[in-house]
Amino acid sequence: MPIAFAYTLIVLLIITSILLTLLILLHRGKGGGMSSMFGGGVTSSLAGSSVAEKNLDRYTVLVGVIWFACVVGLGFWLKLAVAS
Repeated sequence: MPIAFAYTLIVLLIITSILLTLLILLHRGKGGGMSSMFGGGVTSSLAGSSVAEKNLDRYTVLVGVIWFACVVGLGFWLKLAVAS
């Protein structure tokens, strides 16, 4: 496999890592964790999730799957590069 493939995966991995971190930080705390320790558990949530939260969940899962695929792809590329 060409080295450009590895560089492309590395750049995509860096972008998705930053994006995944930002998306996770945008999530609202569900209570019982670190967010409730600093006063985040005081607010009461309305019944159900809003459309924005559902979309945020979907985007987070999508970026997480892309991130995971980049990690696996780099692992396979490294295995093939060491073998040859």
